[in-house]
Amino acid sequence: MATSSLAVTAAGIEFQNPVLLAAGTAGYGKELAKVIALDALGGLITKAVSVAPRHGAPAPRVAEFDGGMINAVGLANPGMEEVRRDHLPWLAENVRRARVLVNVVGNQVEEFGSVVSTLDDSPGVAGYELNVSCPNVKAGGMEFGADPRSLTEVVTRARSATKKPIFVKLSPTLQDIGATARTARDAGADGISVVNTLPGLVINTETRRPVLGFGTGGVSGGGLLPVGVLATHKVSKAVDLPVIGVGGIAKATDIIQYVIAGASLVAVGTAVMQQPRLAGKLVKDLEHWCRDNGVGSLNQLRGSLRWEA
Repeated sequence: MATSSLAVTAAGIEFQNPVLLAAGTAGYGKELAKVIALDALGGLITKAVSVAPRHGAPAPRVAEFDGGMINAVGLANPGMEEVRRDHLPWLAENVRRARVLVNVVGNQVEEFGSVVSTLDDSPGVAGYELNVSCPNVKAGGMEFGADPRSLTEVVTRARSATKKPIFVKLSPTLQDIGATARTARDAGADGISVVNTLPGLVINTETRRPVLGFGTGGVSGGGLLPVGVLATHKVSKAVDLPVIGVGGIAKATDIIQYVIAGASLVAVGTAVMQQPRLAGKLVKDLEHWCRDNGVGSLNQLRGSLRWEA
């Protein structure tokens, strides 16, 4: 059990520590249960859930490069009915202390509310993370988060489907991420997650073809750390909502950077895919860092960035 120095309450949810597994990297929990002590973590964010099953992008879907990882999984998932029937009951039975947030995706604004409504009576679900970085097929493929009207409707529909907390996950490519966070807040969001992956292209120089079957993909890994920290700072200044900092975390001091920038929680992804037991180690290392630096609670550090003009 984590010490009280790491305990966090965000959007009304009590987390025993701030370390979550990021969406898309932890499956629906069962996939990692024999590798990671899930209940030692603050929580996990499930793989994406859509209305209908998604087969995803063509293989290969994931590739490493010197600066990190690139992926184009295509939000593959079995659909909300199977997740409701098979995966969430397993989580409720086997994950008792770690909090579960369900990542929700859609092709059009109506689908986010449909997924939330379908899953909302499932046991063990603490809240939701809406991935508004995916394209709105009714708006020519523009990301939901890039269009204030679409974003407002997505969050409003999800809000009407649940009383549980809703976090909205934003892209690092948004022109004004603080303004987008305010739009999400005004529509009923309880928190913000930043950031999603950056778009990129890695080429196999021998074949002169993309390394991924889809071609382009989302870039993650260590290089995303300063992008996520800056986005966290901007969002925490723009809205008085808890922030989940995501991107490039591989050690305890990376988490401390996010907290100083204003994050209440963090989500670890690529580094855990490379080192499956890293998340548990991060919790212990964070405890040691707090003790060694005389920090009785992470609340002492949150938003304490000193930025002289």
